[in-house]
Amino acid sequence: METIRNVDLNRYAGRWYEIASFPSRNQPKDGRDTRATYTLNPDNATTIHVLNETWSGDGKRGHIEGTANKVDPNSDEAKLKVKFYVPPFLPLIPVTGDYWILHLDDNYHHALVGQPSRTYLWILCREPHMDGEVYDMLVKKAVDSGYDVSNLRKTPHSDNPPESEGAQDNKGIWWLKSIFGK
Repeated sequence: METIRNVDLNRYAGRWYEIASFPSRNQPKDGRDTRATYTLNPDNATTIHVLNETWSGDGKRGHIEGTANKVDPNSDEAKLKVKFYVPPFLPLIPVTGDYWILHLDDNYHHALVGQPSRTYLWILCREPHMDGEVYDMLVKKAVDSGYDVSNLRKTPHSDNPPESEGAQDNKGIWWLKSIFGK
């Protein structure tokens, strides 16, 4: 699977909305307004702070934080490894995952992200809604990369996505539920 090359992590940082993804047991089934915010850590931009957020049907915010870094710092490939701690208050049990950027437009507005086993796939955009033609193009790129997109599900988004501040907090709860099967 080919990734893009020479990604500018400064430009990639910021908020990305999940437009579609493969369902994951690590996220609530009724999740909406799902997004990720990436912030370069002050260590010469070699690691990225990751904040994943989603809101359940009853309006509760679930989130988990982690760190991403390049798999090979000497490579120009956009292959990152993300590490979360589950539960978030016990940093002894890391959960890691591959985060490979398969497509990124020149304006850093939309992206296709996957991983080598093709178990996970995300279509991301800087806005909570995406043009249909762009979406179809990214789905085709996923197919061309060997993905079976029959499990791809669009993520519902509000016209006015909620803010993190003041939200009812379920830090890492969806991760705990995914581990214990509830």
